[in-house]
Amino acid sequence: MNIDKELLTAQALAEVLQLSVETIWRYTRENKIPCIELGNRQYRYRANDVIKALSSGTVQENASPYETEPVKKLTYQDYLLLPEEPGYRFEILEGMLIKEPSPNVPHQRVSRNLQRILEDYFWKVDPNGEVFDAPLDVTFHDINVVQPDLFYVSGEQEPIVKETRVDGPPTLVVEVISPSSSRKDRLQKMRIYQKAKIQHYWLVNPQEKTLECFALHDGIYALVASGMDEDIIEHPDFDGLSIALTVLWNKRNQTNY
Repeated sequence: MNIDKELLTAQALAEVLQLSVETIWRYTRENKIPCIELGNRQYRYRANDVIKALSSGTVQENASPYETEPVKKLTYQDYLLLPEEPGYRFEILEGMLIKEPSPNVPHQRVSRNLQRILEDYFWKVDPNGEVFDAPLDVTFHDINVVQPDLFYVSGEQEPIVKETRVDGPPTLVVEVISPSSSRKDRLQKMRIYQKAKIQHYWLVNPQEKTLECFALHDGIYALVASGMDEDIIEHPDFDGLSIALTVLWNKRNQTNY
């Protein structure tokens, strides 16, 4: 392959230059390297042109394969320029780009089962409300772009539902914890959701078989309901909502909850 003339993907260019793909993306966003945009977040590069552009500077690698700390805080507009990478999903938390592997099977199974329960409940008590699942962008404060596993937007919040994203805090956000996301969900995201005044934040852990329900009390999240294994959770703020946890862990959702 003649790398001086061949159009390379970001992954191929990263191998040629012995850099991480995240570094290539960052330089692309900051216009530090020339690229050819093919549309739909697809970019191609000529290695020789990139090398010339970088010859006057020093390339710095990122310390973590799952996070990259930008020179400036990233925004939703920066997020839209990110090329898609199969097998991974991206979020921006307080201006920092977070890259994680796609969810595993237990994660998706629990998310699917809980979504059915929430949809059945909210369709009855709030016909104009909606339950969404990932991947769908939720933005607030411009420097936070998240993709909650599940979230509920009440009928009164309909204006925040846009064509390509939800721009504002939903009433309820649910994150299903994966081995790689525990610290992020319990610390980073909890702080962000609390600051955004999301009234309800739930954490589901398929590995531990637990569900924790937090609610804002005086601006701080308090644990208002929790359970594990085969417990049945009755949420104090959602009248009539009963969640049999055994349903969440099953391969197939049951209708008799």
